[in-house]
Amino acid sequence: MASDGRAVDEVDAVVIGAGVVGLAVARSLALAGREVIVLEAENAFGTGTSARNSEVIHAGIYYPTGSLRAQLCVRGKALLYDFCASRGVDHQRCGKLIVATEPGELAALDRLLATAIANGVTDLQRLSAAEARALEPALHCVGALLSPSTGIVDSHGLMLALLGDAQAAGAMLALCSPLLGGRVGPRGIELDVGGDAPMTLRARSVVNSAGLHAPALARRFAGLAGEDVPRDHLAKGCYFTLPGRAPFSRLVYPAPGQSSHLGVHLTLDLGGQARFGPSFEWVDRIDYQVDPAGADAFYAEVRRYWPGLPDGALQPGYAGLRPKISGPGEPAADFRIDGPSRHGVPGLVNLFGIESPGLTSSLAIAERVAEALAG
Repeated sequence: MASDGRAVDEVDAVVIGAGVVGLAVARSLALAGREVIVLEAENAFGTGTSARNSEVIHAGIYYPTGSLRAQLCVRGKALLYDFCASRGVDHQRCGKLIVATEPGELAALDRLLATAIANGVTDLQRLSAAEARALEPALHCVGALLSPSTGIVDSHGLMLALLGDAQAAGAMLALCSPLLGGRVGPRGIELDVGGDAPMTLRARSVVNSAGLHAPALARRFAGLAGEDVPRDHLAKGCYFTLPGRAPFSRLVYPAPGQSSHLGVHLTLDLGGQARFGPSFEWVDRIDYQVDPAGADAFYAEVRRYWPGLPDGALQPGYAGLRPKISGPGEPAADFRIDGPSRHGVPGLVNLFGIESPGLTSSLAIAERVAEALAG
């Protein structure tokens, strides 16, 4: 019985959130023999950040050496390629060019190359302008880096495969089951679940993988200190698409500037359609609308590396939100995998700030979560 007298269903492990990371965590725990229930507030899995990103398999180039983002991206990339190959998940190791469009940007490529090597990414190649144009004739640049291990993946197919593995190992997915609150108790963590069939669960382990909502949900856990929950921020990014096939077979990113935003880059889907983005805007609410007028600011940015972009070619695509835990003017925060060693609550792991490269890192994050619970 719960402390207020209600009936409680006992369960070994609960994962909150059925995005790509939550499903990877559920799979890992279920394959380890644990009884797992995945709670998802929406009526389908993977409808939030996991469905609104560039679907890029990142190499691990940009992130500070030693950070969780760097470590888990490099590890996750290897795991993800192996998983996709073994499960038949549609993906392509298409490669990426990071380009300097003026001489003053060449030093940024050198710094990026040094960071990548320090992160364990050893396949980057420095290219001259002529070498880059030999790969992509429509490209304009004065120098480039080629990242052969960058790729793209069908994110929905990936989540289907993760869910399939988890369910085959006994995990259950409960849709339309929002978490209302929770309590830390001597016999486990009690969770009040809403929806059409409200219930209270008592779990030995709980993983908060709620993405955009993870900090807000963590604040609802009675017994978890407030100082252990970071402040959450939302950053909106819009993408615009190009009708038909683009004259590129690889992704194209501009050389990084002074901000953490990587600029307007060109990515491809598995059908070869190009999409450009993301824009970057701090927002205070969830809003996925794309203003068609936002394309106006993209043309000059894209034409720095693709002068042939036709006028009026960009069409509204989609928008996504990044679950940031650092705000305007603050240094970019690292991933946080907050287990009992950080907050002192047995069996609880909170995942905070899992933005890009969260999809690439998902299987590696699942490994770390399992380690945190075992520890």
